[in-house]
Amino acid sequence: MSFNYLKAAKKIICIGRNYAAHIKELNNPIPKQPFFFLKPLSSVVTPISQVQRPKVLPNGFSYCGLNDDGTNSSPIFVPNGVTVHHEIELALIMDKYISNVSPSDFGPQDVYDSISGVSLALDLTARNVQNEAKKKGLPWSIGKGFDTFCPISEFIPKEHLKEDSRNLQNVFRLTCSVNGVKKQDGTSDLMLNSLHKIIQHISTMISLEPGDIILTGTPAGVGELHPGDNIQGELYYRDKKLIDMCFECKVRPGPYFYKET
Repeated sequence: MSFNYLKAAKKIICIGRNYAAHIKELNNPIPKQPFFFLKPLSSVVTPISQVQRPKVLPNGFSYCGLNDDGTNSSPIFVPNGVTVHHEIELALIMDKYISNVSPSDFGPQDVYDSISGVSLALDLTARNVQNEAKKKGLPWSIGKGFDTFCPISEFIPKEHLKEDSRNLQNVFRLTCSVNGVKKQDGTSDLMLNSLHKIIQHISTMISLEPGDIILTGTPAGVGELHPGDNIQGELYYRDKKLIDMCFECKVRPGPYFYKET
């Protein structure tokens, strides 16, 4: 189980509205082309386990960098006054520079060669913060970028997926459960924008670098997280479980309390 891949990440790029049922549940319009947003690297946390104990932080801190092994073992911190939603997502870990690629030059068969592997992530969203910002035409980076708002799993090398190296699109299933109740269960074949289209499209605006992390969208079933909740995410490759990660939710330390902008 390795988290060293997180030390190489330069940016986290997240595709929005990539599953039709999720778009419908939030009453959002279907985008005419893929769109994306960024999450800061300071939002990354990794699971706590018997091997990986919670990171000891300076008094009052909620982040102070990754450990030497790439971990940042921590609970999910729920900010005061914030409605936090879980969104489970397949993450692609880039292995090459990809820049200004045309659609005709990047197809399904190119995804495997462009990544080093995959992982599983939660794109946590401060829904009330985001909704207020969207309503007022303000940036909503903070709604995606609080500390601990990108829980992420260990790395799965692409060699585990080589059976489908020509096309990885239809081979993944991801689930999310809260307090033992399954909330999300979706497959990658339901994506509106395929993996190769996502990579190609991003590259025309922001060049992708080795180590970059791409979150590919969430299936339907998003819901609230509260302090005291336990959340579990699972990633399957065909019928084989690759990842099983768990996080506990706690109240965020510090003076922040959501107030209308």
